[in-house]
Amino acid sequence: MSRVFVFPGQGSQRPGMGQELAETFSSAREVFQEIDEALGQNLSKLMREGPEDELTLTQNAQPALMASSMAVLLVLTTEGGKAVDQMCSMVAGHSLGEYSALVAAGALPLDVTARLLRLRGEAMQAAVPVGQGAMAAILGLEVDDVRAIAEEASATGVCSVANDNSPGQVVVSGALAAVERAAELAKEKGAKRAMMLPVSAPFHCSLMQAAADAMAAALETTTIQAPVVPIIANVTARPETTPESIRTLLVEQVTATVRWRESMAALRDSDINTVTELGTGKVLSGLVRRIDRDLQASSIETPADIESFLNTI
Repeated sequence: MSRVFVFPGQGSQRPGMGQELAETFSSAREVFQEIDEALGQNLSKLMREGPEDELTLTQNAQPALMASSMAVLLVLTTEGGKAVDQMCSMVAGHSLGEYSALVAAGALPLDVTARLLRLRGEAMQAAVPVGQGAMAAILGLEVDDVRAIAEEASATGVCSVANDNSPGQVVVSGALAAVERAAELAKEKGAKRAMMLPVSAPFHCSLMQAAADAMAAALETTTIQAPVVPIIANVTARPETTPESIRTLLVEQVTATVRWRESMAALRDSDINTVTELGTGKVLSGLVRRIDRDLQASSIETPADIESFLNTI
């Protein structure tokens, strides 16, 4: 069995995340403690107790989701007695989840990544004043159709495809008026639904250039190791293995489309047949089932999930 570990992005966070793991495993507690110390913040308390609106703030949600994923991973390696490259052939993550994937593959250290994600979240939030940007999910149209709609809507401002998540699920991002126009056009052109998303900034579009510049400056002085397994990059939808390409793509990723559908569809070319999501929620494993029904998809979040997974390897 050839497996890829995948790591969720923003939107999967919720109060109580990681709590059961921390109560059960000392290795999970170690992850949360290290991230709390790296950030100088009791993030683990916010993860356990909320309030939800504070946890959902981009600068908190991003390191919190990484913390939850890395707690699962460390418990797996500790309890299972196997290294990451003995349990999976590749890693991938959705947007901020790409940073979790890089920690999992040994390319970035945990504490450094927590600080990078804090910076990334703050820079993304600061790039566009609240209320000026927006994102919308378009359901029932394919990505080429949505790309054409975004191009038409961009007559009123920036609008582009932010996430190509799965067949019939595409997200657009940009200036508020342009995204609203794209949602209207999508309905006119036969979309099942076109929903404005409750986000605080227009992620993965050119309006995020200031955030990309901030990440470029931070990553320039960050040591990136060669990953122990290839990472499928959001920007290229293909496996990457060199520190310099990873560094460049992490910067590009801030303004570029997350090519998740292509990333998962390409797994067959690498003879991977199993996708295992690590961390909070089941969003990515759900998307995988829509992308390729022949891929086995599951998620690991709780102690029971961990026990079940370790019994299979």
